[in-house]
Amino acid sequence: PGFIGKNKEDLCASLQKTIVDILMDKLYRASKELKIKEVAVAGGVSANSGLRAAFEDYSRRYGWKIHIPKFAYTTDNAAMVAISGYYKYLDGEFCGKDVAPYARVSI
Repeated sequence: PGFIGKNKEDLCASLQKTIVDILMDKLYRASKELKIKEVAVAGGVSANSGLRAAFEDYSRRYGWKIHIPKFAYTTDNAAMVAISGYYKYLDGEFCGKDVAPYARVSI
């Protein structure tokens, strides 16, 4: 706990940079293979300053046209899912406790 507590900011920054580097590398390789020159990022992840900076950098380096929403519009869909669930509940559209969630896509 001492090491993590003292270095939390550096650890988080390193993790963020690693994740952004991996995402951008995969995006770059896909853009080359598919000859894509126009890229968009949206949803909650588009609020991440490191990812936004990487998109700007790759745009300059590789001539991509990028689409990034204004920060005010970078919300994820959690509120939308919650309100949808709320209205379904009010309408009595819910399942019993015997139903288990399952993933439709494997990771």
